[in-house]
Formats: sequence, structure tokens, C-alpha cells
Amino acid sequence: MTIRIQLNGEQRELATACTVADLIEELGLRPEQVAVELNKDLVTRAVRSETPLSEGDQVELVTLVGGG
Repeated sequence: MTIRIQLNGEQRELATACTVADLIEELGLRPEQVAVELNKDLVTRAVRSETPLSEGDQVELVTLVGGG
């Protein structure tokens, strides 16, 4: 069974037991370089593995890029 979320403005299907941390891992992103907003609320690194994703959630991921 799957759920549908909106990820950075695009529809995406995920497993029903998916957390924010699972999504970051599935996308191949480095957790320390990603800022996460879930339904317009910031999700800190400390609670990503405890924050489940649900049908219709709106997720915004921003990757931090270093440089000069």
C-alpha cells in the first residue's frame, strides 16, 4: 500500500510506513545537508526518524550547498 505526498510541488508515491528520514535516504540525500518543511512546519534533524509521512502531506526539501 502506498500514500501520495507532494514533494517540492510534485506528486510522489511512498510506502505507508515512511518517515521523513526514510524519504531523505530514499532520495540519496545527505541528512546533514537538507532542510525539511512538512506542511509548512520545520522538521529538525532530531525528530526526522520519528516523523511519519501521511497521505496528502506537503514536503519541501532544500539542499544546502557550500561554496565561495
